[in-house]
Amino acid sequence: MKEIDLIKQLSTSFGPSGMEDDVVSVVKEEVSSFMDCKEDTMRNLIMHRKKETGKLHIHLDAHGDEVGFIIQAIKPNGLLRFLPLGGWICENVAAQKVWIKNREGKLVEGVVCSKPPHFTKKEERHKHLDFEDLLIDVGASSKEEVINEYGISIGSFAVPAVSCSYDEKHEMFLGKAFDCRIGCAALIQTLKDLEKKEIGKTISASISAQEEVGERGMKSVMQQIKPDLMICFEGCPADDTFEEEYMIQSALKKGPMLRHFDVSMITHPRFQRFALDIAKKYNIPVQESVRRGGGTNGGISHTCNIPTIVIGIPTRYAHTFYSYTSMQDYKHAVLLAEKIIEELNEKIYSEF
Repeated sequence: MKEIDLIKQLSTSFGPSGMEDDVVSVVKEEVSSFMDCKEDTMRNLIMHRKKETGKLHIHLDAHGDEVGFIIQAIKPNGLLRFLPLGGWICENVAAQKVWIKNREGKLVEGVVCSKPPHFTKKEERHKHLDFEDLLIDVGASSKEEVINEYGISIGSFAVPAVSCSYDEKHEMFLGKAFDCRIGCAALIQTLKDLEKKEIGKTISASISAQEEVGERGMKSVMQQIKPDLMICFEGCPADDTFEEEYMIQSALKKGPMLRHFDVSMITHPRFQRFALDIAKKYNIPVQESVRRGGGTNGGISHTCNIPTIVIGIPTRYAHTFYSYTSMQDYKHAVLLAEKIIEELNEKIYSEF
């Protein structure tokens, strides 16, 4: 599949934490001809290159899940109470359209209820929302209709109802779930490009599950494989629309972000330095960041004695219904990962 079409399909795919099956299917279709693919019970997809060519083992990861929702209860009038999967700001959820996957695997459209201004009291208009204030309406009038006609039950999963589009003139994607579907696309393309080369290294990869609810899938992956090094692809939150200029560290179209620090990890300084030197050597634009919040699967792998770096692809408005990401940043992230892998060797690794 062409890169643009693949990114659009990955973004649009239904895949909240705990229900990553559709994303896994897309990835398997793209790489199974040259990668051995195995799914575990958490729906992690673990891949090994069919031709192992060296002692140095490098692992690539991107998480397949997106922030979403799970149905908690059904009211007698047919409205659905729900809980968040991952980090949301409630005000960004109200009055938006969602897809709910029903028992038959079909997507049912629903709307997050918002009270019309005609019925809103003055003191309610400035109230901070909580998920207890929100409900989903699928157009039903009773609990029985929701269950029997719509096929929705407690435990059904939901995501933003957003289909990805691409602006060819400006090379910009607009869609949902670029945290971390743009990372999944970068991982796939990196594997495809490496397959055409003799790199003298063992390559494995994972599309990990449930990152948005505590990096749970990566904990399982690390129990199953023991690589020497790891490159973690991420769709990182862009900050160029709200930070002061001197604080901008993940702007669109300025290159992938190499993160020194977040709440989950202090990036391996020697591996990070090596990655920055590679970017300079090949004139690949990169950005460096130190984050007061956030976390990635690197927070798990680096505590397993695996030097890890994070290659983040800037994503405006992460953890909302609509996000922008740039083809330019995506391509530079792929190129950076490939050059890092090509230049690594056992001697360099021994010095980490």
